[in-house]
Amino acid sequence: MNLVAIALAGLGTPLFIVVSFLSLYSFYSIDIDLTVLFIEMYRLAETPSLTAIPFFTFSGFLLAHSNAPNRLVALSYSLLGWLPGGLAIVALFICALFTALTGASGVTIIALGGLLYPSLKTAQYDEHFSLGLLTTSGSLGLLFPPSLPLILYGIIASVPIDQLFLAGLIPGLLLLLVLSLYTILKMPAQKEACRPVKKQPIWPLVRDSIWEIGIPFILVGGIFSGLIALSEGAILCTVYLLFVEVVLKKEIPLRALPDIIVKSMGILGAIYIILGSSMAYTNYLIDQQIPNALLSFIQLHIDSKWALLIALNLFLLAVGCLIDMFSALILVVPLVLPLAQAYDINPIHLGIIFLTNLEIGYSTPPIGLNLFIASLRFKSPIILLYRASIPFLALLFVCLLLITYIPALSLVLTTP
Repeated sequence: MNLVAIALAGLGTPLFIVVSFLSLYSFYSIDIDLTVLFIEMYRLAETPSLTAIPFFTFSGFLLAHSNAPNRLVALSYSLLGWLPGGLAIVALFICALFTALTGASGVTIIALGGLLYPSLKTAQYDEHFSLGLLTTSGSLGLLFPPSLPLILYGIIASVPIDQLFLAGLIPGLLLLLVLSLYTILKMPAQKEACRPVKKQPIWPLVRDSIWEIGIPFILVGGIFSGLIALSEGAILCTVYLLFVEVVLKKEIPLRALPDIIVKSMGILGAIYIILGSSMAYTNYLIDQQIPNALLSFIQLHIDSKWALLIALNLFLLAVGCLIDMFSALILVVPLVLPLAQAYDINPIHLGIIFLTNLEIGYSTPPIGLNLFIASLRFKSPIILLYRASIPFLALLFVCLLLITYIPALSLVLTTP
């Protein structure tokens, strides 16, 4: 039956149908009442943190449909444009911020790519460099709050989400710092170009962007101070952006809201069905002793925590290439978590390793999703994007090894 599910997925059947079918058939095959699937979905609906996901998703769509990306790019450029490779560094940081707020790297490439790529070309950056930069930076912000993948991992792994937010800060900054240094060092080869064409005064840009740039700080400060819960922060974020983008700035007309709601909630509907079905399927696997059998097999061939981490990284990079991030989290975390616990890997550290791998896998040849999105967005051959991404991916792989084998990078801020 697993082969049938794989065949259905290969034929393009939506993943939520495949996972639901697999769960229902599995329980049917061992004569367990199929209502167990709906009981699991009801239990999922009672998870307090789950409320945050639809509101943060809708907030991300509001930002993407407003003029906020243009304002944030202009402000960042005025602040950092004086650096060697300033525009490229702006691209890294603004993509990270936008991905953290929207939770989707594809949205970042689509929304910001059309703005940043022409700017990089105008500033005479090398085409290969620009394409590699924008393709790989599309998923850089997934380790920063209020990233949806972090929230989803916390729900699935039963890990405190506020601790995950803290754990992702240093690894996320490490990725940005390493790529920024590479950008600065690369500048002598860029023929001195890469100079800003024209900078605007900073303060008018700050005044114009102040409504958006404060969102992450207000959310993080409110959640960690205990003033608001995660779900309350998500609701406040949505109400705030509705007021700013629809009422105050009038960049999103009221008639456009239903379409934005449908697009954002359509994605979530599939995620929730996959999440409920996969959690029920996880119970089936546990009942059939599958995790124990897998653990016994791995312990037979892998005798150390460090060797397991190497194998885990290779596996997760492959998963990041083949499956979208939300589906990968829902399907793979329940299987990997017991293995990590058996080898004494901290679940918070595991979450950061997991997301870093998926983040890199999104841009890894031959079938990383960001490569195809970038190919369509920038109208460039996929082979060109393969070559352009390799230097950036090599640096990200080095960062991944540091994050994997130095747990303190993820855990130092979570220690009381």
